[in-house]
Amino acid sequence: MTFKAISSALTGLVVVDLTGARSGPTTARQFADWGADVIRIERPVDSLEGDLGKRHGPDFQNLHRNKRSLGLDLKSAEGREIFFKLVERADVVLENFRPDVKTRLGIDYEAASKVNPRIVYGSISGFGQDGPYADRPGLDQIAQGMGGHMMITGEPGRGPMRSGAAINDVFSGILLANGVMNALFERERSGRGQWIHTSLVEAQIFLLDFQSARWTMERDLPVQEGNNHATLTPMGVFKTTDGYINIAPMPAGWSKCCKALGLDHLAADPDYATQEARRANRPKLLEIISAITIQDTSAHWIDTFNKHGVPCGPINRVDQTFADPQVQHLGIAQTVYSPAMGRDLTLIGQPLHMSRSTTCIAEPAPECGAHTVEILRDLGYTDAQIDTLEQRGLILTRRK
Repeated sequence: MTFKAISSALTGLVVVDLTGARSGPTTARQFADWGADVIRIERPVDSLEGDLGKRHGPDFQNLHRNKRSLGLDLKSAEGREIFFKLVERADVVLENFRPDVKTRLGIDYEAASKVNPRIVYGSISGFGQDGPYADRPGLDQIAQGMGGHMMITGEPGRGPMRSGAAINDVFSGILLANGVMNALFERERSGRGQWIHTSLVEAQIFLLDFQSARWTMERDLPVQEGNNHATLTPMGVFKTTDGYINIAPMPAGWSKCCKALGLDHLAADPDYATQEARRANRPKLLEIISAITIQDTSAHWIDTFNKHGVPCGPINRVDQTFADPQVQHLGIAQTVYSPAMGRDLTLIGQPLHMSRSTTCIAEPAPECGAHTVEILRDLGYTDAQIDTLEQRGLILTRRK
């Protein structure tokens, strides 16, 4: 197919992307940014992208960069025929419809695997592909609540609190990308594809990690701790003269923390000498430390704690995060020119670094149907056939 890979890592891999919203596009982005040819199938309309806002908005551009767009009506027989021609040549299909939608459209894993037994088919849903809640609509915040996250987030007594980030959308997308990679690796031995699926609620439970295991193993019910760590003390937020900082001494570093604060006597104080004692006396200990940190600036304390080998850091606004010299050194903010918008866009690059294979944001999110003609020509369609499909409203091209 007519495609120039931007990275050597996944060169040659073809992904058919049926996803929308955030979780599925996150998966597809993992492949697009590392050199796979990701063909995003979109309804043949040139308008808004659901509730994510305009196509030229930051969310859409950040999710759909480095992909190609095929404007195609999957509800039509001709549209499904084109889909299956893509599947014949593809390695991966991604979708995050409600579980029954792909079956009703006739584009589910069973149908795709008949066309291409090597196809790896990845799905994300709200609550799983089967079970009593399978057909319910699922959103990130719903999963945060159902998965236990909102009852361990926030301050005690203040009621449930959601995370500001769309943690389950993003994390389920990353999990599915990992699962698809596992299946592609296994296919090298078996020669066969398979269906991989996850859900927002499974991602949330897995993300809780040690809190989940505390309950399943010991029936220790995690509760809201505010800015304090669930088990380690004093790990939390402390006010300074000009803001707030995080201090996170590990148990073995307690004496270093005391030295940094000028509280050497606390290191051997029986009320604070052990982790158990510090936790039992946490309110008083936090009061003592706060009375010290409020006496100087965040920069002073960050410098002091780092000199003593105590983990610490600033609590930034987003603008401060991107102004930080370490964040700038890492280069996670990357700029690409958008011809459609007539300006540079600064988007969020991959947080992964490989010693030989590199990645970049080489292309902004395409306009709907921007690559329809080249994709269909690669599949063997003539210009006359493409014209007919366009006249019938079954595809969208950018030739006009």
